[in-house]
Amino acid sequence: MLLRATEALTRKELRNWSDQTDGRSGPIPAIKQTNTAQTNTEQTNTAQTGGRTERGLAGTRLPAPVAMAAGALCVSFSAILIELAHTTPGTASFYRCALALPLLVGLALAERRRGGGLTGGQWIAVVVAGAMFAGDMLLWTQAILEVGAGLSTVLVNAQIMIVPLLAWSVDHERIARRFVLSLPVMLAGMLLVGGVLENGVPGSDPTWGTVHAVLAAVCYSMLLFLLRRVGQDRVGQAKAGGTPEHQRGRAVQAYCGVIAVSAVVSLVAGALWHGVSMAPGWAAIGWLALVAVVGQVVGWLLVALAAPRLPSEVGAALLMLTPIGALVLGAVVLGERPSVLQLVGSVLILASAYAASSRSNPVALIRRWTHSPAAG
Repeated sequence: MLLRATEALTRKELRNWSDQTDGRSGPIPAIKQTNTAQTNTEQTNTAQTGGRTERGLAGTRLPAPVAMAAGALCVSFSAILIELAHTTPGTASFYRCALALPLLVGLALAERRRGGGLTGGQWIAVVVAGAMFAGDMLLWTQAILEVGAGLSTVLVNAQIMIVPLLAWSVDHERIARRFVLSLPVMLAGMLLVGGVLENGVPGSDPTWGTVHAVLAAVCYSMLLFLLRRVGQDRVGQAKAGGTPEHQRGRAVQAYCGVIAVSAVVSLVAGALWHGVSMAPGWAAIGWLALVAVVGQVVGWLLVALAAPRLPSEVGAALLMLTPIGALVLGAVVLGERPSVLQLVGSVLILASAYAASSRSNPVALIRRWTHSPAAG
């Protein structure tokens, strides 16, 4: 769900949002846009030129736009794989976290040895964020079962609108005019996707599926907001001289902590809501292992490494591949066929999400990108 796009994401904001992506949509996404790692820049041994990289990520020759696109597409598989697992929300949420932990723990320990650990206050925020992520996963999985893998992934992009509202209400951050104008467009799209204006739409219960997906977006927004505060606290300490520049990297540790807490909360809450099966069968475990590796770990890491190296509007555009990919995969793999109005609603949601998270005129962006040296 990695992942992982909030209003007015500048490159500086992306770096401050170091721990934001779960590998679903996002800058995160991020994105499910946003999301993402200020502090992973020390792992990215590349020179920055106008948002492009002369060398690749982490010493490789993988360009940042390619890494971001690959990460977004990895995340788009999550909903499809969860649907194929045919398990309850609690079972899917618990296993996708538990199976990702062995990989993340190794990365987190390496990060800790390199730059130190989180503070006590940061761990408190991580624990609360983990509970929010569990709520997000449980509700999103239920939405997948009710409205479909593709449409549920589109709907959770409502977090792009919710995070700025949290920042406005709690931190008194200014909200841009384009964000306000995008809100009614997204709400209209949600009504269309939920099938409120028509009968006989696909899905077992599209209306409740829409409700559960939006509630999942609320939980995910709180996760992003809390991790943003962790990142801002870390940057503040560094600026005050409390944390050396090379010790700011805590993104993997925070994410690993969130996943560990989410596994426990999903197990307990899932047992009370639709139940949890500790032995769902090897087929289900196999699909959920793919969710853990492809979306939860690989997708998240690719987005986290690439986002700080891209202009915010490029990251916002590339992270749209997650919901679009989920819609296409849902049709090809699962045979999902949204109605015409639901597809129109999806377009409205994605367009408003991009408009709220991008700072540039799309036409100017396309012209600049197609005429840049990297485009060739």
